[in-house]
Amino acid sequence: MAIDTSGPTPPNAQAAQQSTAPADNAGSTYAPLAPVPAARQAFRTIDAFALWFSLGIGLLVAQAGALLVPGLSLPNALAAIVIGSVVGVVLLALAGVIGTDTGLAAMSSLRPTLGIRGVTIPAVLNAIQLIGWGSFEIIVMRDSADALAKQAFGFSMPLIWTVLFGILATLLAISGPLSFVRRFLRTWGIWILLAGAAWLSWSLLAHYDLGALMHRAGTGEMTFGSAIDLVVAMPLSWLPLIADYTRFSRRPGDTFRGTLLGFGIANVWFYALGAVYGLAAGGGDALLTTALAKAGGGLALLLVLIDEIDNAFADIHSAAVSTGTFWQRGSVPLLSAAFGALCTLIALVVAMGKYENFLLLIGSVFAPLFGVVLADHFIVRRRRIDVDALADPRGRYGFSGGWHLSAFFAWAIGIAAYQAINTWLPNLGATLPSLAIGAVCYLVLVSARRTAYA
Repeated sequence: MAIDTSGPTPPNAQAAQQSTAPADNAGSTYAPLAPVPAARQAFRTIDAFALWFSLGIGLLVAQAGALLVPGLSLPNALAAIVIGSVVGVVLLALAGVIGTDTGLAAMSSLRPTLGIRGVTIPAVLNAIQLIGWGSFEIIVMRDSADALAKQAFGFSMPLIWTVLFGILATLLAISGPLSFVRRFLRTWGIWILLAGAAWLSWSLLAHYDLGALMHRAGTGEMTFGSAIDLVVAMPLSWLPLIADYTRFSRRPGDTFRGTLLGFGIANVWFYALGAVYGLAAGGGDALLTTALAKAGGGLALLLVLIDEIDNAFADIHSAAVSTGTFWQRGSVPLLSAAFGALCTLIALVVAMGKYENFLLLIGSVFAPLFGVVLADHFIVRRRRIDVDALADPRGRYGFSGGWHLSAFFAWAIGIAAYQAINTWLPNLGATLPSLAIGAVCYLVLVSARRTAYA
């Protein structure tokens, strides 16, 4: 189904404008089940671009890029980065449109697809995976800052770095997305990020023989399909939370364009930087931080490190919003404080290690789910939602006791397909086929049910 990115009025605009649900955190974020009023949908294309460019760039992305080599040659790794980024970001932008169409938080916008009770399952899974992501972000910042401190001053203080970054990310999460974009990104955050990324890129070209690295053969430890899966996993990891931020956009076209360009450019840029720096450092992600710290005397890494806080902010804030979907007594700011403390505690006791399996596990669960969700929103319901029925067990989203069994069945088939393909056809790559299988199965089940009741 073609998407009109010219900026149609969100289908829920009238309901959102009439909503009198109280704002949480002094108007910066709204209760997960309440649509954002039209008057508060303030993000334009440039805001969406700034937010998703910022969130798409990070040390964790570079770490993932380093995992592609030396298993793949650098040319093959770069090809996988481009293909995986394009496909993943298009899907991410489409999921973002759902948030703007409905004005709802990510997990709340799944109620029409999964049912008002069925949405609890992905909401819990999302909160769990976001705790993991938030902890990883704090660990990455901690390790990177410690490497810089050792290089520049000769001392190590990982405990202090962990607590410091945990507190900063938590404070941003409590402030909410509108405050973050307007006070941080618009003023100086995006410029710090661009300066750091540009410096890392210049240092790479100035100090390494890119031609020699391009001619270095891969070891064959990673297949091209698996590499695409690993790249796609990064934008798809944002699928379960993108609507938490795009619900503040003015028009779907702003969301689609800003997300597509912002996250797409950032994902390709930093995956590629990670792959090249990782290969130059000897392969893999183990030596990547040291290599980045040496680039430009460590200043570029410091700039990117400052911006890395926004990724942890998004993880913590969205974990709170997801939890608010099924536990409505907790306010988003208080939940953000609790999740921030938990992520910081985990970062204090867990080593970074390899997280490739963690990324692929996320793809195996949420990729087929959003195949179902995208098919339902854009094809079955044609981007329309009955806001008044979102909390009504007897309404159109009540289904069977609050569970939409057809959607869950299609989701389960997609997960099974992912595991089967990953086991027996690893060269194919499992993420995109499982997403397509979940979508097709859902459409077949919905069509069969309509035919049966015709």
